[in-house]
Amino acid sequence: MPSTSSLAASAAIVASALLSASPADAAMPGSFALRSEGSMRLKGGGERKYFMAGNWKLNPGTLDEAKTLASAVVKSAAANKRDSITCVCCPYPFLAPVAEIVKGSKVSLGAEDVFTEDKGAFTGGVAVGMLKSVGVEYVLCGHSERRSGAIATESDDLINKKVRKVLDAGLKPILCVGETKDEYTANLNKAVCAIQLTKGLAGVTKEEMAQITIAYEPVWAIGTGLTATPEIAQGVHAYIREWLAGMFDKETADKVCIQYGGSVTPESVDALMACPDIDGALVGGAALIADKFDKIVNFK
Repeated sequence: MPSTSSLAASAAIVASALLSASPADAAMPGSFALRSEGSMRLKGGGERKYFMAGNWKLNPGTLDEAKTLASAVVKSAAANKRDSITCVCCPYPFLAPVAEIVKGSKVSLGAEDVFTEDKGAFTGGVAVGMLKSVGVEYVLCGHSERRSGAIATESDDLINKKVRKVLDAGLKPILCVGETKDEYTANLNKAVCAIQLTKGLAGVTKEEMAQITIAYEPVWAIGTGLTATPEIAQGVHAYIREWLAGMFDKETADKVCIQYGGSVTPESVDALMACPDIDGALVGGAALIADKFDKIVNFK
């Protein structure tokens, strides 16, 4: 499992690789074999399911709108012929009513965040037990808007506590990692991901990795309309899987679902999902528009 000592080792390996790499190397990792329709089977057996999650953020404005959107997602998931996962991560006030709408459907319920304590004098905090009691299955941990956004500035250590808290409650974390525009321009995208993974997964066993989804979200592509090209995204996803193989083992790494998050749209989703190491999407703006999210859930 990742530890403080493994962080140093991971950072050293990444730094060494960066010394011999050019910015073009990170941006264009080279050719890769596209994944054929429905092909998710692994050489060693088993499979990774496509996983489409909508992150509603501070939206929509009313409960009625939330119910309408959730109902539309249920219909979209029902029409999906793949053995895949669809999830809506909605604001706290909407969790219980949305849980009733998705109950018994092919849609899972997710929370956008969680607090690290179970109870006490923590005004505004929401405990993992509260989330579990209303039917939450997935919990976002370390989204970029909480790492360094207007709403919070969360450290890797705090994010790790959240991952640990979610796992210990029997729920499933979606650990978000990714670089800023300045870090990307400086060819540090993979180094940033390595550090965030090492710290965020500290104390996690390879057995527990079966419950964890990784979401690569280049910060410069979130809410900007910019999307990493499939080549850029695949290069980082392949690196993350390689990192997981080095930290745990290849069998574990091959089974981890790695989502892409960064202004995913109906126009970009097909090419992204054709990449061999992109297993789904963490969708922001397009998840708020029913027909757009439908096209993403039911991509070609």
